[in-house]
Amino acid sequence: MNTKKILVLTGVALLVFFLVTQPQASAGIVTNIVSTIKDAAEAIITFVSHVFNP
Repeated sequence: MNTKKILVLTGVALLVFFLVTQPQASAGIVTNIVSTIKDAAEAIITFVSHVFNP
């Protein structure tokens, strides 16, 4: 088994363990990640809008 596969399986196992043992904390982390992605997308849209519509 190669190292990359072992690391991926270990990461998935830790993720599942964290989701099962601390679901509220997991939900908070997911909410923060989605919010950060949304904010980044809005910033990119604003930037592009200002570049093409001065």
